[in-house]
Amino acid sequence: MSNPVTVEVTRGSLVESCHRGTIVAVDGDGKVVFGLGDIDGGVFPRSSCKAMQALPLVESGAADAYGFGNKELALACSSHNGEDDHVALAASMLARAGGSVEMLECGAHWSSDRKTLIHQARTITAPTALHNNCSGKHAGFVCACCHQGIDAKGYCGYDHPLQQEIRGTMESLCGAVLGRDNCGTDGCSIPTYAVPLRGLAHGFAKMATGNGLEPLRAKASRRLFDACMAEPFYVAGTGRACTELMQIAPGRIFAKTGAEGVFCAAVPEEGISIAVKCEDGTTRAAEAMVAAALARFFERGSEVHAKLVSMGVKPMHNWNGIHVGDIRVTAALLA
Repeated sequence: MSNPVTVEVTRGSLVESCHRGTIVAVDGDGKVVFGLGDIDGGVFPRSSCKAMQALPLVESGAADAYGFGNKELALACSSHNGEDDHVALAASMLARAGGSVEMLECGAHWSSDRKTLIHQARTITAPTALHNNCSGKHAGFVCACCHQGIDAKGYCGYDHPLQQEIRGTMESLCGAVLGRDNCGTDGCSIPTYAVPLRGLAHGFAKMATGNGLEPLRAKASRRLFDACMAEPFYVAGTGRACTELMQIAPGRIFAKTGAEGVFCAAVPEEGISIAVKCEDGTTRAAEAMVAAALARFFERGSEVHAKLVSMGVKPMHNWNGIHVGDIRVTAALLA
């Protein structure tokens, strides 16, 4: 099926570009509240599913053993900017488990955030794995291994015990069979699995509500969600959509982006989770889509609703500050 146009980019009074996408919102029982496009098509969640991948860190007792609070758990679910506080906290997490940066298998890269990159270029010679946007997640992986007495070496591998545990966790949450046939390699080198968008949303709805989860997993899920909502800076960072969405409604919105136009979010008080995929992989469209979808679950006329709607319509300015057009969701999402 052809996915609908969900986001338009205007220049002057004309539409210059458009993005097609699919979006689904489900409740804790898996009931579709609304959906557009091919919601049963497989997508790679990429980094949007980091809260699912962080469950072994909590369920194993590692988080408690190393004294992790909300900041550490939020960083374990993050795709951060590599700002100084992110880097320092990732290093601290490793140190508490007796580990070091050399144990990280995510690779090193400069920040993709312009201001952070300029700061890094002025203060360091080269980035380390701690600056990688996934270093918090990988620090969590190392800590989970160390606490359970598992050799952390090779923890990114498909057959490593930790990745086997994560695979089983995601199968249970998303209701999908995960294996080599639907496996790819993520940017940070761990396995990533294509799952139906509906299943991805349902997995997060289970985490938000506890529906269908054993008590240990339900408690761990809520703990991770609460940590991210309490410390949104450590989930992403300055100027990032994940952080901004959670700051709009503190304690009421969970949000996590992924590469290639994927975005997941939840409104725990409503028992609803949302998953979106921009067909062409564009972040600007995914951010507009998820903001507009979240607005559906907040009272019209409220400050939260207004701010979410405004994130679905972003003005574009040229280098002289002249308003030249807008990024805006289509009527299909505003219905």
